[in-house]
Amino acid sequence: MFKGILIDKSEAGHSVKLTDIDQAQLPPGDVTVSVSHSTLNYKDALAITGQSPIVRSFPMVPGIDLAGMVEASDTPEFKVGDKVLLNGWGVGEGHWGGLAQKARLKSEWLIPLPHAFTPAQAMAIGTAGYTAMLSVIALEKHGLTPDHGDVLVTGANGGVGSFAIAILARLGYRVIASTGRVAESEYLHTLGAAQIIDRQTLSQPGRPLAKEQWAAAIDSVGSHTLANVVRRDSLSRCGGGCGLAQGMEFPG
Repeated sequence: MFKGILIDKSEAGHSVKLTDIDQAQLPPGDVTVSVSHSTLNYKDALAITGQSPIVRSFPMVPGIDLAGMVEASDTPEFKVGDKVLLNGWGVGEGHWGGLAQKARLKSEWLIPLPHAFTPAQAMAIGTAGYTAMLSVIALEKHGLTPDHGDVLVTGANGGVGSFAIAILARLGYRVIASTGRVAESEYLHTLGAAQIIDRQTLSQPGRPLAKEQWAAAIDSVGSHTLANVVRRDSLSRCGGGCGLAQGMEFPG
């Protein structure tokens, strides 16, 4: 038996509980991991509260990422005692995830934990840091360099936003941070933001056309914010959308 958060759905409605789970209930997979750390992500919160149809089958253990040690393995790729991590792959949505003491997973979903990190450090970075880095890589693959101009980061106080600011600033970009918590500007400046703007300047319905204000952007908000970000992007550059905190629609 092991402890885990279990989400279920019945005629009585949506339920969530911390409970004892029999290891025989674990889903199919060729690697069993003793989970030491996971991150509580926005998607996990939506799944746990039932506010969005994140979970695709019930019962479900949430948690879209995890780090831990291999406890059993049916593949030569991993041996007992190996430290591993996982991000994504539908885990916590269609396959039991990381908010439990054990997880059974497909070996192709797992990454050996880099020697530079402990499991705790890997999950402190978590899916938020991973997503932010992927967004920066995507922008640079499209030709973005610091000399092209400012880069906007929305949802700046959130996980993805905070990591994106720190990464971009470290790479030499001038970062504009959009936030609903302007009172925390000092924190954003500490991360490397050169300028802070109130999210209200982007979150309301905008005009079809707008003046270019930045070379590129990383948006974790979506909806009207993303639409306004794109309108103000340089025509020669690009933007990365990686979140839907404001909404899933993309207003024209």
